[in-house]
Amino acid sequence: DEVMQDDEAMADKPMTDDEMMTDENMSNEAMHDDEMMTDEGMSDEVMAENEAMVDKTMTDDEMMADMSDEVMQDDEAMADKPMTDGKAMELPNWFEAELINVNTSETFQIADFQDKVVLVETMAVWCSNCLRQQREVQALHDLLGNQPHLVTVALDIDPNETKDILKEHTDKNDFDWVYAVAPAEVAREIGQLYGGQFLNPPATPMLIIDRHGQVHPLPFGHKTAQSLQETLVPFLSEVEG
Repeated sequence: DEVMQDDEAMADKPMTDDEMMTDENMSNEAMHDDEMMTDEGMSDEVMAENEAMVDKTMTDDEMMADMSDEVMQDDEAMADKPMTDGKAMELPNWFEAELINVNTSETFQIADFQDKVVLVETMAVWCSNCLRQQREVQALHDLLGNQPHLVTVALDIDPNETKDILKEHTDKNDFDWVYAVAPAEVAREIGQLYGGQFLNPPATPMLIIDRHGQVHPLPFGHKTAQSLQETLVPFLSEVEG
């Protein structure tokens, strides 16, 4: 009974300031421990996130490096293409067809004449209008003299005419510029791109390819050396300038 009375007395007795301070300190320590545990848990999460961010940054850097390589490759490819108005221009397929100059037996492509002005005539040996037009081209060369920026090309589009027939034609008439027999696919594409009259030799079809690779069809019909010279001057001036 005495022990019970003592316990009851202790319960009823107010806590002293020291006792209250002790309890408060203990509570603070417990809270601090909880916070430390929480912070430690958060630190682990932050470290994991930081590691993930580092991995992600490395991955992004690798992606940027790959993209840079692709951009450089694209730039190199673009640099190889002729430009017009600041944009790369898609060249027609016939520019890259393998042709043989019957006067020299050398293989060439129209694309080989990049940065030059190219005067192209589609013709046939049997065509009298073509012969007349080629004599004007010969006179044009005399008017221009040694013009390194101009290339003249005659393409025989008759499927029945061979290199030997064309060579005989050039030898007979002293035509010393570039002559070649056009493969069927070249003749077909020229007709599709610039009109069926380019496959009609008596119409004396001609076109100019400027230094950018842009094609400029000329009017059909006979063209004098003087008129050809006047037409070519702006294109040649652009190259020379």
